[in-house]
Amino acid sequence: MIEIIDVYKGFGTNEVLNGVNLEITEGQSLAIIGRSGCGKSVLLKIIVGLLTSDRGTVKIEGKSIAEMAKEELYRVRQRFGFLFQGAALFDSMTVEENVALALVENEANLTKTEIKNNVAEKLELVGLPGTQNLKPAELSGGMKKRVGLARALITNPDYILYDEPTTGLDPIMSDSIDELIKELNEKLNVTTIVVTHDMFSVQNIAEKIAMMHDGKIYFNGTPEELLNSKDEVIVNFIKRTSVDV
Repeated sequence: MIEIIDVYKGFGTNEVLNGVNLEITEGQSLAIIGRSGCGKSVLLKIIVGLLTSDRGTVKIEGKSIAEMAKEELYRVRQRFGFLFQGAALFDSMTVEENVALALVENEANLTKTEIKNNVAEKLELVGLPGTQNLKPAELSGGMKKRVGLARALITNPDYILYDEPTTGLDPIMSDSIDELIKELNEKLNVTTIVVTHDMFSVQNIAEKIAMMHDGKIYFNGTPEELLNSKDEVIVNFIKRTSVDV
């Protein structure tokens, strides 16, 4: 379980998070939604320890990440896979080198053959077998997302965090990525947290939804409850994302 307790985060005079409280249970598929700039991605980075909150606590399975020693925090981070918004692939590396990066950097006790086999397995899992020798420049936007996801999966994480996984993709490719996220969640039994403003994706992949507004969790419930809400803030958000309510 991940517990987010009264978390605040600001940048200069801009208060982005203003007392966020949220629980994410094991095996859950959660979508965090809200308008652009509302702090969704900031919250995601605080969860994994890439950013530090100004106040408040984030607990992973009951233990505060702020109280962890450097080595323990490093081990906890290895239990997370993170798909960055733009995939964040290294242009100078091949697909295989990009996917294997965490195993190499973490000095995993694996042979080169074992690393190659792990990379091949994860590329197969995301539907990109045989692409090991390609460079990012040779990939479509959807393929880059899939390579980024293979890299996120390479350490066999317990939690997978997706930052706007369908941004910049056409509707057909967006649907394909959504289906892949659902499939992996069911197949791997991982806890899935998806940050998005795409309500079409939300309806496809999420069991629960947390909506952010004014730096707080404004709504926490099921997709059906969200779509049936008469709250003005929620209704206006859904209208802006072109969902017919």
